[in-house]
Amino acid sequence: MFENLSQNIEQAFKKLKGQGRTTEINSAETLKEIRRAMLEADGNYKVAKQFTNKVKEEALGQDVLISVTPGQLMVKIVHEQLTALMGQEHTGLTFSKNPPSVILISGLQGSGKTTFTGKLAMHLKAQGKNPLLVAGDVYRPAAIDQLGVLGEQVGVEVYKEEENKNPVGIAQNGISYAKKNGKDIVIVDTAGRLAVDEEMMNEISAIKSSIKPDEILFVVDAMTGQDAVNTAKAFNDRLDFDGVVLTKMDGDTRGGAAISIRHVVDKPIKFITTQKKLDALYLF
Repeated sequence: MFENLSQNIEQAFKKLKGQGRTTEINSAETLKEIRRAMLEADGNYKVAKQFTNKVKEEALGQDVLISVTPGQLMVKIVHEQLTALMGQEHTGLTFSKNPPSVILISGLQGSGKTTFTGKLAMHLKAQGKNPLLVAGDVYRPAAIDQLGVLGEQVGVEVYKEEENKNPVGIAQNGISYAKKNGKDIVIVDTAGRLAVDEEMMNEISAIKSSIKPDEILFVVDAMTGQDAVNTAKAFNDRLDFDGVVLTKMDGDTRGGAAISIRHVVDKPIKFITTQKKLDALYLF
């Protein structure tokens, strides 16, 4: 997903070719090109500006060793700052000491929430876990059916109450069922909307308060670009989620949204998914 961004940043480094020292003058054009590369990758303007300012602070005036060119020095600094921005290492899921652990899935309609829920169940089952999927989207009948099909495909039981329109009650009942039937993880799928609205936020906040999840994941379609950043911030303000899941990473995705979300909400990206194959789930 960062291929085009990487190529454009590499082009920016060529501005320093033949220089013996990084100065404000010879680094200005390089930093401008790096900022442009981040914006073309659908990055947030404020994030891009803050990032290049940080790189400038680190690089400006540093003497270049005989064996190191200013371009090589800038590559090193940009790599270090990108690593710091995106996280030094993978951040895993939080599990309860007293099973079942509860994972709450949130996000807008169409983000790939339900599909990710099935992929996560398959991933955890492969690790020796015994998960239960809970169909908490009471507004879209197809969501319950879809989760049922996914459950069958991955061999994980799905708890559903098709006549019940109370998502809080369904989530609570699903956890009770898990306790009685030896399930060690409960993954609660929730309803989404086409856009953030107060009703949806109140509902998922009520579910959170009721079931007290060990982990809240925010699922977002990476192809939505800057809208993904705004949506992530709105959900995080209400839920204080634990991590981000970027879906549809095999589409026309340019990487900037990932960088921007990570910076704006200051929460780790825990998983990325590609395609609709159930095994296309990757640790970030």
